[in-house]
Amino acid sequence: MIIERSEHPRFLSNSYLVAERPGGSALIIDTGADPAPLMEAIEEHELTVDWVLLSHHHHDHVEHNEFWSDRFCAPLCGHRNEIALFGYLDRLLEHEEVIEAGALRIKTLFIPGHTIGQLAFLVEGPGPGPAHLFTGDTLFRRSIGGTRGPGHATHDNIQRSIMERLMGLPHDTVVHPGHTLPTTLAEEWEHNPFVRFWRGLDEAINEPCIALDEEATLLVRAEDYDGGTKCIVRWKATAELDVVPGSSVRT
Repeated sequence: MIIERSEHPRFLSNSYLVAERPGGSALIIDTGADPAPLMEAIEEHELTVDWVLLSHHHHDHVEHNEFWSDRFCAPLCGHRNEIALFGYLDRLLEHEEVIEAGALRIKTLFIPGHTIGQLAFLVEGPGPGPAHLFTGDTLFRRSIGGTRGPGHATHDNIQRSIMERLMGLPHDTVVHPGHTLPTTLAEEWEHNPFVRFWRGLDEAINEPCIALDEEATLLVRAEDYDGGTKCIVRWKATAELDVVPGSSVRT
């Protein structure tokens, strides 16, 4: 299997090229980063792009949709919950739908939380070795996605998506996040502060705070993929939880 990554220099968002073999079929996962490095790999390996798979509608993941769609006549595919947010899709995807690109088998996993139609893509290819999981903005190396951005769902959604849907996969699965560096499910199970909190391994901070200008209790604060922090807070008014940027939390 061939996997190439392009990273946006400002947003740190990833676009991925995944192919079965040189001279074979390929797909693009998210289009926010510069297409040029992926085009170089496509030309080097003489690949045919069959699909463009989109984890969610946020701008830093869809910026170059038109480039890939026009260049290869490849269908743009995303979850049906976000059709109005995308504006246009060629194909609407459901949970556990299977797409094939040559010998690659791609299963879509519906993992709402960061957005209402967030998808992960589980890719299994020819030959031995672990599967590869493309998690969009749900699970990062040592962090998770927020739940207060455009088209968001809830903390409970993202917790279930990660703990039940993603962590239910074999833990040797390689994780390719929507931002920055790869990891594995095993590494995140043991070392991700949010996963450890949900597992009951680490105690809550339980410190009063102001988050997004509302009274809340800070439960978790950990480093985020961009060098800042990400927090779980409990709102004083509703007792509900949210995942918010650390920059919006004052203690």
